[in-house]
Amino acid sequence: MRRRVVITGMGAVTPLGNDLRSTWKGLCEGRSGVGPITLFDARSFPTRIAGEVRGLESAPWAARGPEYAALGRHSLFALEAAREAVEDSGVGSGVSPEKFGVYFGAGDGGFDFAQYARILAESVNGDSHVKAEPYVRKSLERIRPSAILEQDPQRVVEHLSRFFGTEGPVFNCLTACAASSQAIGEAAELIREGHADVMLSGGSHSMIHPLGLAGFNLLTALSTRNDDPRGASRPFDKERDGFVLSEGAGAVVLEELEHARARGARVHAELAGYGTTADAFRLTDPHPEGRGAIQAMRLALADARLDPSAIGYVNAHGTSTQLNDQIETHAAKTVFGERARQVPMSSIKSMLGHMIAAAGVVELVASALTISEGVIPPTINYRTPDESCDLDYVPNTARKQKVQAVLSNSFGFGGQNVSLILKRFRS
Repeated sequence: MRRRVVITGMGAVTPLGNDLRSTWKGLCEGRSGVGPITLFDARSFPTRIAGEVRGLESAPWAARGPEYAALGRHSLFALEAAREAVEDSGVGSGVSPEKFGVYFGAGDGGFDFAQYARILAESVNGDSHVKAEPYVRKSLERIRPSAILEQDPQRVVEHLSRFFGTEGPVFNCLTACAASSQAIGEAAELIREGHADVMLSGGSHSMIHPLGLAGFNLLTALSTRNDDPRGASRPFDKERDGFVLSEGAGAVVLEELEHARARGARVHAELAGYGTTADAFRLTDPHPEGRGAIQAMRLALADARLDPSAIGYVNAHGTSTQLNDQIETHAAKTVFGERARQVPMSSIKSMLGHMIAAAGVVELVASALTISEGVIPPTINYRTPDESCDLDYVPNTARKQKVQAVLSNSFGFGGQNVSLILKRFRS
């Protein structure tokens, strides 16, 4: 028999709260974490709204020393979410360090554009050419090496491994919007194969900076409902006009079942299935027939050894873009057949916005709480039905419903597709 993988710890830092409980409360209440951008002056951009994490500037990590005071936003989010997850799990000195690993889907933590712009402006001569000597000198004087290092996604797993003392496998993957889901799936595989007994997994990202916002605006992927921030993300609604960029982190402690039993750990849910595919089609658009999404869901079901009829809820990727929501709906119909309209499917991106690399893990922990607490979070801002999106999206209000198994989808730019299946733990 293969080794079973369970979730024993969970944590989150999101635009709805700086811990999992406040985030979950906001989701169940149908609140939006989207508002005007305050991290930089976005007045010249077509999109001027985002889902920002607030109130972490005084986080305890900053008091640990100069190194932690210089953390990038992605590192700060990851450490806070991971601390919560590890504390929740109760995992401690009983774990062999060489059997404890990290697998994260972490993106960049932002760039000090204001500093770079000032140095560049101060190094331009009268004919608009940059003078190399002052540019290099000012850069060496004013740009902190730690800030440069913190731009690297790999810094997140370095911080996590060092702080939590993990000496087992340590990886980072950045497969766009599927990153943290892929990290969790691959971390589970490492446990199944015996390479680790415990894995700290999840994702962290902050793209709310001029480069990130400009890139997605140029791709025409973002909502421009600047006058209605809380109503801007509207998955599956006919009037949807793009996703809302947001930031944050989520973390889970994955553990081999017998290892968890031996230390008397509480189990939130069992990670039963993992499926991953690529569309091999186009950077920004899913395959028009949904082939990658369909196959990812079917692979996850096969891995979990479950029939589609066992799934009681689908936590949708649900970005609020025209093509994604339409294709995901089509894929769900293909996988679930005639039963598709009886399976609730909602998108918490309607409340959180799109956390990019961190989106999948936060959606997975929400799925685990759906199982344990019997509440399906809603798709808010669903006002105008779309004939091409005609499933049960749990519109606007959370629903009390017992669920035994959840399918969570993450479909990323570039065509990466990941589906994960959680089920209620039974010994």
